[in-house]
Amino acid sequence: MLNTWWSRAQAVIPGGVNSPVRSFKGVGGEPLFFKQGQGAYLIDINDKRYIDYVGSWGPLILGHAHPEVVEAVKSAAEKGLSFGASTTAEVELAELITRLMPSIERFRLVNSGTESTMTALRLARAYTKKQKILKFEGCYHGHHDALLAKAGSGIATLGIPDSAGVPPALVESTLTLPFNDIEKVKSLFQREGDQIAAIIIEPIAGNMNCIPAKKEFLNVLRELADAHASVLIFDEVITGFRVALGGAQSLYNIKPDLTTLGKIIGGGLPIGGVGGKKEIMDLLAPKGPVYQAGTLSGNPISVTAGLATLKILQNPDVYSQLENLTKTLMQGFERISKEKGISLKTRHIGSMFGLFFTEEIGLPNNYEEVKKGNLKLFQTFYHHMLGEGIYFAPSMYEVGFVSLAHTEKEIDATLKAIKSNLT
Repeated sequence: MLNTWWSRAQAVIPGGVNSPVRSFKGVGGEPLFFKQGQGAYLIDINDKRYIDYVGSWGPLILGHAHPEVVEAVKSAAEKGLSFGASTTAEVELAELITRLMPSIERFRLVNSGTESTMTALRLARAYTKKQKILKFEGCYHGHHDALLAKAGSGIATLGIPDSAGVPPALVESTLTLPFNDIEKVKSLFQREGDQIAAIIIEPIAGNMNCIPAKKEFLNVLRELADAHASVLIFDEVITGFRVALGGAQSLYNIKPDLTTLGKIIGGGLPIGGVGGKKEIMDLLAPKGPVYQAGTLSGNPISVTAGLATLKILQNPDVYSQLENLTKTLMQGFERISKEKGISLKTRHIGSMFGLFFTEEIGLPNNYEEVKKGNLKLFQTFYHHMLGEGIYFAPSMYEVGFVSLAHTEKEIDATLKAIKSNLT
C-alpha cells in the first residue's frame, strides 16, 4: 500500500512531498504516510502505531487530537471556517500573548512562521531606515529569499547550499556569521554596525538539531543592537511556549525588540505572528506605512485551537512534567549508549531535545560542529527505531519534542527499543 501511494505522490507532487524534509532524503528509504494521530502516537496507513517525537515539528505540545482542542475547533468550525474579518477570538489571543510575553506590546497575526519573520524584517528596515540583516549559520527563519543563506534544517538535510531562484541582489544585504561566536559579531558591528537594521536569531536553535545560544552571546547581541540602533529579533516560532510559558526569552531574561511566533499558538493548525515594541509594531498598516495583509490571518479555527492550547499550558506543573519526561528519556539514551560503547550525546531544554552521534568531546555549539556528526550511524539508528515503532524526525539536523501525552510508558518503550537496536 505504501509504495503505491509514494508512486502516486511522485507523479503529481514535486519530489512526492509538500515539504522537503518529509522525503526521507536525509535518512534514505521511502517516507511514511500517516492517517491518524492519537495522543503520543501516530498511525500509518498500514495501521502500524509509532510513538511520535516529531509532534508535527513542534506545535503538538499537548499531543495529537487533544480532546479540549478538538472540541474547541469543532465548536468554532460550526460557526464558520473563515470570515476575512475581525473576530473577538483574535483579540483574546493577542491579549493573552502580550500578557504571557511582556516584551510583546503589540501583536499581529499572520499565517505561518515564514510570514512572521518576513514581516519582522520589513518592520525593522522601516523603523531603522537601514537595509542590512544579520543572521546566523544553521538558523532557519522560513523560506523567503533574504534568509535562505546557510539556513540549516531542510537545506542541510538535502545537501543544498542555499536555494536556486533567489536573485543575488536580494541576499547581498544578508550578513551571516557562526552561531555563538561573540568576537566575529563584535568585529562585524565595528565595521558595519551603522548599516545593520536587524539581528535575527533563534535563541535556541531547532533547525541544526538542538543548539542553545550562550547567555553571554545573546547579551552581546542585545548590547550591540542598542548601541547601533538595530532591532533585535528573536525567532521563537519553535521555542515560543515550548520551552517555557514565556518562551526562550524568559529563560534567558533578555527582551528582544521583536518576537516571531507560530506552531503552538495555533494548536497544530497553520498560524504565525509577530509582536514587540509598540513604536515598531505601530508602523504596520493601517496605522503606519509598512504593508502586510492576509485574508486568513487570524482565522477563527487556528486562533481557537491556539487559545485552547495556551489555556492548558497555564496550568501549574505543566512545564516541570515536560522537563522531567524529557530528562528521563535523554538520560536513558546516554546510559544505554555508554553501555554499548556508542558515541551518542544528548541535550534538552525543556521538552526540546537533540541527539548527536559524534566523536567530539563536547556537545556541538554551532552549525559546523553539528555537521561533524556521524550521518551513517544516525541513518542506521533511525531505521532501526522506525522498525520498532518509534518515530523521530528523518534528519540529524532536526530537533525532537516530547508532549504532555507522553507518559513513563512511552518513555520506557522507547528506551527498550533503543537498548535492543543501538549497536
